[in-house]
Amino acid sequence: MAASGVNPKQAQDLNSIVEYVEPLFEFLEGLHQEEKVILVGHSMGGLDLSMAMERFPQKVEVAVFAAAFMPGPELSIRSIREENDRRFENRMDLAYAFDDGPSRPPTSVLFGFDFLSSKLYQLSPPEDLTLASYLVRPFRLYPDEARMEEEAAAAVTKGKYGTVRRVYIVCDQDLAIKEDVQRWMVEMNPPDEVKVISGSDHMVMFSKSHELCDALGEIAECYCS
Repeated sequence: MAASGVNPKQAQDLNSIVEYVEPLFEFLEGLHQEEKVILVGHSMGGLDLSMAMERFPQKVEVAVFAAAFMPGPELSIRSIREENDRRFENRMDLAYAFDDGPSRPPTSVLFGFDFLSSKLYQLSPPEDLTLASYLVRPFRLYPDEARMEEEAAAAVTKGKYGTVRRVYIVCDQDLAIKEDVQRWMVEMNPPDEVKVISGSDHMVMFSKSHELCDALGEIAECYCS
């Protein structure tokens, strides 16, 4: 995603959620006409995944939401965020930036070490937590929430998003998007299949990497054969 990982853009360079997802759109646009992929979205990446499903439904064989936000035609990203915020506890050492001054809404957030270790990586290997603490980057917030909601709503129509098969992977020890929130999304926007990875924190790719790999292999065999 833009302003993430090795992408050169900075959080303050992004003006909309569409700009954030643009690298994924570019990848899908570059696929051969008959080529399809399995897309996996994690955490907030579930929104990016949903937007890609809407724009390129013919390119996505199956969409996998791993402890991820999963909006749908009848479930808005705002509703999901409000539900998650309602059940979320201590935010600890999150550091907010205010590009437009402290009297305006924050424009980005940076996860501190205490938050990473207690809410995201509490069951992951310590070396992954240490690496994450060095590599973590500010995450863009969008003060114009109405605009973000409008852009996100266009990502989940029944006619396109609804034609892509979906699998949800529940992580039962997640403290960032708790299990009850994950199951609430599944109930409100039922996928084709639900898998559970027991003993996983939010960062399932580190805390239960083999189990996640096995689950993705099973999904590939089931939906792509």
